[in-house]
Amino acid sequence: MTFEDLKLAEPLLRAVKAEGYTTPTPIQTQAIPHVLEGRDVLGCAQTGTGKTAAFTLPILQRLSVGRPPPPARGRPIRALVLSPTRELAAQIGDSVRAYGRYTGITSAVIFGGVGQNAQEQALRNGVDILVATPGRLLDLMQQGFVSYKALEVFVLDEADRMLDMGFIHDVKRVIAALPKKRQTLFFSATMPPEIQGLANSILTNPVRVEVAPVATTAETIDQRLYFVEKEQKRGLLVHLLQTDRDIQRVLVFTRTKHGANRVAKQLEAAGIGAEPIHGNKSQNARERALAAFKSGACRVLVATDIAARGIDIDGITHVINFDLPNIPETYVHRIGRTGRAGAAGIALSFCDTEERAYLKDIERTIRRRVPVVEAHPHRSGQAAPAPTSLEPAPSRGQQSQPGGGTMVRARPQPNPGQGRGEQRGPGDGGGRRRRGGRGGRGGNAGGPRSAESARPARNDRPAGQQTQSGQRPPAAAPAAPPAVSQRPRAPKWL
Repeated sequence: MTFEDLKLAEPLLRAVKAEGYTTPTPIQTQAIPHVLEGRDVLGCAQTGTGKTAAFTLPILQRLSVGRPPPPARGRPIRALVLSPTRELAAQIGDSVRAYGRYTGITSAVIFGGVGQNAQEQALRNGVDILVATPGRLLDLMQQGFVSYKALEVFVLDEADRMLDMGFIHDVKRVIAALPKKRQTLFFSATMPPEIQGLANSILTNPVRVEVAPVATTAETIDQRLYFVEKEQKRGLLVHLLQTDRDIQRVLVFTRTKHGANRVAKQLEAAGIGAEPIHGNKSQNARERALAAFKSGACRVLVATDIAARGIDIDGITHVINFDLPNIPETYVHRIGRTGRAGAAGIALSFCDTEERAYLKDIERTIRRRVPVVEAHPHRSGQAAPAPTSLEPAPSRGQQSQPGGGTMVRARPQPNPGQGRGEQRGPGDGGGRRRRGGRGGRGGNAGGPRSAESARPARNDRPAGQQTQSGQRPPAAAPAAPPAVSQRPRAPKWL
């Protein structure tokens, strides 16, 4: 099938050809006809499958073909695209401009971390398509700069990432302000119960488009596993980068912002070009790091999960999980940065003793065992764990109870050191006071403490005064419920 077969208008076909594309991807083949018909769409596809063009192209056609041109100034917002991260919002904005270059459709991208004066001016002038992150969009809505009276299409992209980053309540506030009569396009790489519930609440008779099983990894990605103790991980990383010349452009994921900084500094000390990128970096610093990585000026980009969905760079040869994620779906998102659009890629994962339970959950989720690399100089002294069943574990939202009942379990905590203060980053909420923190832009304000800075709970009462006379002794602790998952709990932040 070709793009001509999808009945796209000539200006769009010309733009697609100018971008170098000739054959649509499976998600584009399935989604574009339904979007052109005005249907609501529920799209479930891995990252790197071309879903940005799957909604961008038909939206541009619906807003431009066979309709009178809108006024030069004061254009109403006719399509809203909501994205979880600044990087992803910027890339969607680039796609809208590239594909819409011959249509006369205008667009704007708004996110935090930068001044809002230019964004205010763009909204005053009027835009047809607005791409935004939730925090800054809510700020501008509250200040009266945003009107949805003429809105026709709403796109929620990377919905599961919104949930993981703690933005789901902001998303619901935005949705509540939209007109009820609209077309809604809902895209998510995974479909946990919470996201399925949100989709059911905002979609009307949707067409489901799915090009790969939920939470599976691309077949073109060669996955490998290294058992290594925590204190040896940096040595193993330097060893691999110095000895394997096939690692040309690599994305390294760490669990915390401080960890990303430390890894990047050690690589630089070893003569390996590296840049860190995370939520504590200013927008300008993040853009400089991405530009250096894209141009090849730096070989390694060390990132936290803020970038797991926001980086779309061609030619990433390797992804390295310096720290295994404690949420299995995050593993899928991370390694999806390589092997994109059918290209080959390699994902290397370091697993220390404390992360072996995470590994079991990851292998159950992707329904395959990750091959272990035995021969390396930093191999763990502990024996490799015995293979476990690959049968899917109970869903994150539900656990079975004895007697056949169902218990709803709280969602796993975000990765240590990456709460709202990490994912939103400085200014991403437009300077709004962050819930659960002291607010402000510096350090880790508004987010939980990182794993390095977490302190044990205090008990200042002397041992002999733990129970005062006249007080009832503490009741016996109830019997513990049966264990369901061996995944370690994320730290309880103070």
